[in-house]
Amino acid sequence: QVQLVESGGGLVQPGGSLRLSCVASGFTLGYYAVGWFRQAPGKEREGVSCISSGDGTIYYADSVKGRFTLSRDNAKNTVYLQMSSLKPEDTAVYYCATDFGLYGSNCPDEYDYWGQGTQVTVSS
Repeated sequence: QVQLVESGGGLVQPGGSLRLSCVASGFTLGYYAVGWFRQAPGKEREGVSCISSGDGTIYYADSVKGRFTLSRDNAKNTVYLQMSSLKPEDTAVYYCATDFGLYGSNCPDEYDYWGQGTQVTVSS
């Protein structure tokens, strides 16, 4: 059974850091693209970062570029999102997702499998 489980969210002060984890089960995560998304109350879901299935190219939204870092540990079947210099506007539920299509060095526009999400709150 394909499953993604996020963890690592919490309450952090502005300027702080968090590391989110996305642990996969039921498939080998390193073979496929993985995306991180977030959704704040009253707002549409936003793509934050993704890693491609082909050559592992990593992409970032402009809003997080230079502050967030995506990494993958194939031995642990886990993808991480290291978030630094957090701002109140980063507050959202963060989700990881994957898709079993092959997209080369690109990330898919749609994802088939999603985790349950983890809440990140940035507030003083």
